[in-house]
Amino acid sequence: MRPRKRIAVLISGRGSNLQALIAAARDPGYPAAVALVIANRPDAAGLAHAAAAGIHAIALDHHEYSTRSAHEAAIDAALQRSGIEIVCLAGYMRVLTPWLVGRWSGRMLNIHPSLLPAFPGLDTHARALAAGVKLHGCTVHLVIEALDDGPIVAQAAVPVLPGDTAETLAARVLAQEHVIYPLAVALLAGGGKPALPDESASLVNPLPGKIGRL
Repeated sequence: MRPRKRIAVLISGRGSNLQALIAAARDPGYPAAVALVIANRPDAAGLAHAAAAGIHAIALDHHEYSTRSAHEAAIDAALQRSGIEIVCLAGYMRVLTPWLVGRWSGRMLNIHPSLLPAFPGLDTHARALAAGVKLHGCTVHLVIEALDDGPIVAQAAVPVLPGDTAETLAARVLAQEHVIYPLAVALLAGGGKPALPDESASLVNPLPGKIGRL
């Protein structure tokens, strides 16, 4: 069996996608293991979830650094010390500089709550409702310098239902985020396409061969 890729998860809050990745990695056949969790907020609830799972978790409070570059240098140093091979942004609410993105080019994933390229940025669910779309969803993509852009690894679609609010739509999308983020990490780690719990709910990038292999 191939050695499992060591992944780090960067969070700012509750870390629900972190929990999905931790759960997926409990399967010994999963091609990646969560080796490090970094939060830019010391009160991020996801730090406790990581600690409970026996994962090394640290807070690098961005307020304690004089510049964004200094903060990112500390993040990169922590990643290097832990032998990280893939970085996953999971509700990490800081825009990364080209320097850090370049350091991890082809090895950094982000999950975004819309079907990119539609609705990049914030407030995606309210904007989707205002636009009157019939399908909404989430996207995992490789991180590039442009915000919420880069090669798409996996997507999942959900219907927009009559009477939906931003909150009800967000909950439906979040359930699919927890499906496709572990899938996308497995694809990038070279583990092939795992079975999806509900193929009817998800749209998966049909060209996994275009994803860089580590």
